[in-house]
Amino acid sequence: MAIEIFYKEYLFNKHILVNDMEVPSNKNQFETLFALANLFNIRIVQGEKLVDESMIKFASKQLGENVPAPFYKGFPESVRALSPDQLLFDQMVHYIVTYGFGHFSEAGHSLFEEQFERTAFKESAAIKDFIIVDEKEAILKMGEFVNDLLAGTRPLSEEQYGMVNQYIYDYKFVPADVASKNTAIRLIIDFQNVEFAQFISLSDVIKLVDELNYIYYENENIKKLNLKNQDRKFITEIIDKLFELGRVDIRNCYEKKKIWNGLLHHIHYKAKSKEAQQFLDAMRGNENQSVYSEFEKNMTERNIRAAVDALKSGKGSAAVLRQLNYIMSRCESVGDMEYVLSCMDTKNVIVLMQLIIQYAQYKNKSEPRSFKFTKYDKLRVHTETAEEQKNRQSAISKGTARMLSDRLKDNLARVLKGRLGKVYIDPEMKNYALPLQEATSQGGFGVLTKGSKIQIPETKKIRAFTYWEKVNDIDLSVFGIESNGNKTEFSWRTMAGKQSQGITYSGDETSGYNGGSEYFDIELEQFKLEHPQIRYLIFCDNVYSGSHFTSCFCKAGYMTRDLEDSGEVYEPKTVQSSFVIDCASTFAYLFGIDLKTNEFIWLNIARDSNARVAGTTSMDFILDYFHITDIINVYTFFEMMATEVVDNMADADVIVTNKTVEPQKLSDTESGAAPEKEIIREYDTERIIALMNQ
Repeated sequence: MAIEIFYKEYLFNKHILVNDMEVPSNKNQFETLFALANLFNIRIVQGEKLVDESMIKFASKQLGENVPAPFYKGFPESVRALSPDQLLFDQMVHYIVTYGFGHFSEAGHSLFEEQFERTAFKESAAIKDFIIVDEKEAILKMGEFVNDLLAGTRPLSEEQYGMVNQYIYDYKFVPADVASKNTAIRLIIDFQNVEFAQFISLSDVIKLVDELNYIYYENENIKKLNLKNQDRKFITEIIDKLFELGRVDIRNCYEKKKIWNGLLHHIHYKAKSKEAQQFLDAMRGNENQSVYSEFEKNMTERNIRAAVDALKSGKGSAAVLRQLNYIMSRCESVGDMEYVLSCMDTKNVIVLMQLIIQYAQYKNKSEPRSFKFTKYDKLRVHTETAEEQKNRQSAISKGTARMLSDRLKDNLARVLKGRLGKVYIDPEMKNYALPLQEATSQGGFGVLTKGSKIQIPETKKIRAFTYWEKVNDIDLSVFGIESNGNKTEFSWRTMAGKQSQGITYSGDETSGYNGGSEYFDIELEQFKLEHPQIRYLIFCDNVYSGSHFTSCFCKAGYMTRDLEDSGEVYEPKTVQSSFVIDCASTFAYLFGIDLKTNEFIWLNIARDSNARVAGTTSMDFILDYFHITDIINVYTFFEMMATEVVDNMADADVIVTNKTVEPQKLSDTESGAAPEKEIIREYDTERIIALMNQ
């Protein structure tokens, strides 16, 4: 049986092509290799004999197939030749015809654009190194990815979770461990299998019910349950199974005591054991014996040491770190502060990294804070109001924040030291962020971790794109952010008077028979001359017609094009990333540009929003992602784990690079043999996740 297309797509994103034919074809191998190189700049560095003609069509689909033409077919040159009045009138007529008469049978195009003749020539584009594997090896690789992902304690992206789910189903895979409660809960719900309860505790049932309530009933209020009988029975089975397995943490359940009471009443739960009855009595009683209750009592009494002891003994050192700001702001003596610092010895790498970033970006009381959290795999944001900022109690100085960040870095270095042997690390790895918060990410080719940076060559411009089907209209927008926070909008609403050499917009095309598309061209140096006050650019996608991305097909991404671009509007070989947006929302952040450093910054965030027009949501918090790699990155992570960082690949046990590794560079000069070495790329997210969670 041929391997599922889903796995092939996932592996393509890891620069792996799959030949799943029982008898590989030997036809047209040279021609196929040439076509992959000529059309997509894909170079096969391993498994050339497994190449097959079908890979040309497959690569075309991943990098862009049947992309609808933009509103202005001669984009960008022909657009710049039109006056603002012509551009505005063009769009008005298009809207009247399309929306007024419901004319979606074919894509509309410009009335004023003159015929534009392109001069075909080859653009220079970065080479993409791929390998080809057979079906057996592909399945083994997928199994390795699954095990690595299941080792992670953080929520997975939709693409990652989808792959884990599909692999468990297709290959009857039985996980030995699922470290993330979020992942375990989703598996329990999707497979309706109580055996997965072994990976959660009793207190996690509330989160399970919250997820089930949202997935099955689209209800975000767990306090107002109206579950069907089959779901009530299933939750009862899960609770009983947890008592059977001994995964009972009643003290943690006190934290959601009221919600537990409502749930137990709703499912008509009856205890089947003495321990279960004790649990029922505890939830229905008047006492609250939670760790946080004891912690808060001591904090109220200003008994800092007792509060820290309660938290550390009940929840561990990581819980102390999560409350660090609150605790440190209440310390009234140097002795108390030193005591708190002595209790920061956690081995939780994820928590350490998150707090290092948090304190490195700490904002004092004069600066409003933005609180970011993930709910149902979408980003939610709350920015402090002026009143909240004024009444903020948990404030520490920036000096204290820097001191905490340094102490946390020292702790992290001690925890990671010596995990790997000798390591060669390409300096370019300093530009890539670690996968700490990928739950809101979309999947596809060229997707990076949030905050990762790519240097934009002076000879190139950025062409951002989006295209869609099964929906009336999706809008691609760009927002310029000044150092003082002021915003300039570049979108369908504003571009009639802003088209220029520095920024050009392809026109707001609504969906026709084959869908619609939009593009922005940014020539950095020219843009900076035209808009010297703007420091950052942020690209967004939103569904103007109001339906969620999940109900349509939408791809977004970017190309790096030569400044003198005379090729096609959409040129697959220049595509650096092409990913599907399929979040249950109308709004997504795509990527950004730092105009001071000429760096492309990866965002890829699904925001919990029903905004139909970009620019109505806050964006200040987005700038935090622009500087994550200045704090911690892939290079520093592997540097901390190495027993020794070496300059020569041949001396290394582990090689961390995106470049092609030639076998001769790895050979042992005495024997002439090339010893087995682990090579880790930026896109080997699964392996990096596993290393962060060892």
